[in-house]
Amino acid sequence: MQDSPANVVQPDWLDEIRWTDEGLVPAIAQDADNGDILMMAWMNRESLQLTVEEGQAVYWSRSRGKLWRKGESSGHQQLLRDIRLDCDADVILLKVEQKGGIACHTGRRSCFYRTLKNGQWVSAEPVLKDPNAIYGSK
Repeated sequence: MQDSPANVVQPDWLDEIRWTDEGLVPAIAQDADNGDILMMAWMNRESLQLTVEEGQAVYWSRSRGKLWRKGESSGHQQLLRDIRLDCDADVILLKVEQKGGIACHTGRRSCFYRTLKNGQWVSAEPVLKDPNAIYGSK
C-alpha cells in the first residue's frame, strides 16, 4: 500500500479543532501579501474541508443557515494560500489572496474599517465600490 500524497486531505485533521457547541470555529481572513486583516466569519467542518479541497474560502453563514462561498455573488473570492490553527486549536487563520481587493459587503477592503475616536466609532477606510453596484439594490 502506498503512502497518501501530501495534497490529499485526510478528514481526521478536522478532529483536532476545538469546535463550539454549535459545531463552529471562528476564521480570520488575512491578506497573504501584506498581513491586513480582512474579515472574520464562522466555519463548520464541511466549510473548512471544502475550503481546503477547493482552495478558496467557504464559510458557514449563521444568518442564512447555509454554506457561503466567499465571492459567490460579489465575485470577490478569497483564494487560499495558507491555513493555520492557533495554539488553543479554536481559531482558524486563512491567509488569502483577496480577488477584487474588496472583502467587506460594505464595499470596503476590510470589514475592520471603523476606529474608535473620542468615544465614537468612525469610518477609517473608504468605500471602494458601492454595495448596490456589487450586489444590486435590495
